[in-house]
Amino acid sequence: MRQLCKGNVAVVKGAILAGCRAYYGYPITPASEIAEAAALYFPQVGGTFIQAESEVAAINMVYGAAAAGVRVMSGSSGPGLSLMQEGMSYLAGAELPCVIVDVNRGGPGLGNIGPEQSDYFAVVKGGGHGNYRNIVLAPASVQEMAEFTMLAFELSDKYRNPAVVLTDGFVGQMMEPLELEDNEIQPPEKPWAVKGTPETRANLISSIYLETDELEAHERRMEAKYIRAQEAEPRCELTRTEDAEVLLVGYGIVSRVLLSTVEALRKDGVKAGLFRPITLWPYPSKALVEAAAKVQKVLVVELSNGQMVEDVRLALNGKVPVEFYGRVGGNVPSVRELQQEVLTRMVVAV
Repeated sequence: MRQLCKGNVAVVKGAILAGCRAYYGYPITPASEIAEAAALYFPQVGGTFIQAESEVAAINMVYGAAAAGVRVMSGSSGPGLSLMQEGMSYLAGAELPCVIVDVNRGGPGLGNIGPEQSDYFAVVKGGGHGNYRNIVLAPASVQEMAEFTMLAFELSDKYRNPAVVLTDGFVGQMMEPLELEDNEIQPPEKPWAVKGTPETRANLISSIYLETDELEAHERRMEAKYIRAQEAEPRCELTRTEDAEVLLVGYGIVSRVLLSTVEALRKDGVKAGLFRPITLWPYPSKALVEAAAKVQKVLVVELSNGQMVEDVRLALNGKVPVEFYGRVGGNVPSVRELQQEVLTRMVVAV
């Protein structure tokens, strides 16, 4: 079914098609439409929507539902996500699957409601406590808001771990055509569910490991899971990278601007290519190394002071010069702005 849809609403429709039946959250601009759509659609499929009294309460409701074996989600933006960090750490530690949507706004602190990508560190590096990681997907369109939410549930169940759909206020608020198919849902096995029976009593994981060896064994098991994910789950999209002399790297709304920038630069005679990470964790480092093997320069563009650029530099390890260009405060660079930025840097390099 084809329809005109807002990105934040597409998230909810994708979640329902993925079999999610519980949403607990607190409204916050520019993510409030997620809660509004969840309040509208979840009861229609026999699901549960509760507007919690705070983000702290919401993430703990998510914890409870996940522990009972329910496919569950929440959504927020930077300030609300900050309040959820402790609960996300506990969800990871208890190996409970859930999906959290973070629609980035300006920061730090309350900032403004314009689009930014300033939550990268908090989400990708794990802003809470303990040795854990979040699976992180970065959509760049309304269609991907739905599709990546569905994928997030799949990966979350597979690795028994929180998965985050990390987007920005631009993608969350934009309206585009959305194509959805009503597929048959395959209910996941739920070996983690706590059902109040003697057989499932061991699934109730305490946050207190008094025995050091027990805690180490638990964390080593989680570590092995993350290593498997790093090998199996990195995803990216390459555009005109085969003959590129300059590689542009960006995600979310930035990747869309960069796509047009690549075409504009090629008209100017500059062979540009685009590397778009789809998974921000696990980061597609190997694919990036291959894409950048023959380029003269890599330019990372973000709606931040520079966060993902650290992962790009880590992956390339000095093999290629990596430069950065960022806009903040809710400003999104134009194609012409980025075109001129690349042309200037290429001239300086020569």
